[in-house]
Amino acid sequence: MNNSFLLQPTDIKKISETEPGDSFFQTLFWAALKSDFGWNPLYFLLDGKSLIVLIRKIGKSFSIAYIPFAPSEKYKDKLEEISLSLKNYLPRSTLFIRYDLPWKNHGAPSPKFKKGEEIQPASTVIIDLTKNKEDILSDMKSKTRYNIKLAEKKGVLVKKCAIELLDEWYDMYQETALRDKIVLHPLEYYKRVFELSQSKEYKVDIRLYMAEAEGKNIAGIVTCFYNRKATYLYGASRNTGREKMPAYALQWKAICDAIDEGCVEYDMFGIPPDDDPSHPMHGLYRFKTGFSGEVIRRPGCYDFVLNKIVYKFYSIVESARTYYFKKIMKR
Repeated sequence: MNNSFLLQPTDIKKISETEPGDSFFQTLFWAALKSDFGWNPLYFLLDGKSLIVLIRKIGKSFSIAYIPFAPSEKYKDKLEEISLSLKNYLPRSTLFIRYDLPWKNHGAPSPKFKKGEEIQPASTVIIDLTKNKEDILSDMKSKTRYNIKLAEKKGVLVKKCAIELLDEWYDMYQETALRDKIVLHPLEYYKRVFELSQSKEYKVDIRLYMAEAEGKNIAGIVTCFYNRKATYLYGASRNTGREKMPAYALQWKAICDAIDEGCVEYDMFGIPPDDDPSHPMHGLYRFKTGFSGEVIRRPGCYDFVLNKIVYKFYSIVESARTYYFKKIMKR
């Protein structure tokens, strides 16, 4: 096949030389994190730019390949060729290659790709930070501005915290998970996120912000700063104190810090696909879109199938698991 691109396997050293990329999901930081939790990263150069592929064993006999937030949209018409080239370097037992596509507001790849279950959120809100703080604040919905000021009036203080407070934040996160019916990683996962970000070999800055009122921490968020982009990853709050609007104060503090750090965008990272009041996470949609910004709807996950027979059974099991979790969320 006469490919119109150059794909070649490489090593960590070469990937390190090519960073930073467009997304922190395509960094050695993320590869190291996932390798600690059951994934095996493979490293490639696609036209001289890094491409990280994550491999995971499924049972004793099979594997899956996952490529988060890559390749860029310019490869939309070449995705099948790229997949066939990658196949030569993957374990022979690989069932499919799943792409978590980063393309903004554009459609799916060719019909030869099957729609896969979502891993990272497909829809999000991205705030332009090239404006000054006053303009960003004025662009927000009036209720959001009001709640930011209300949090200040009620004495909510936001501070950047060290990893030592992660246990307390995780306790909040468990409280949030029970309230909002979300699934969490174990505490060790989040600790590893912070530990890796403190290593000088990685170029990712993970921050924990906590909101305090009357001497007690009542909410906290985790954000990622990478390549002049800030991303809101995780949020937690106590059941008490939410009327003080700490979530609004936390986001505004992170946005202001991102501006001060020279970031050009702030990604709220994850909203429901539509403004649908019946959606179980509609409150999250209203909260995040209240900060203004551009609503982005990415294609999400698409699979290039390598083993059609086993993939069919895998898809049935995966769909059943997703249906189960969605049913729980609606309760």
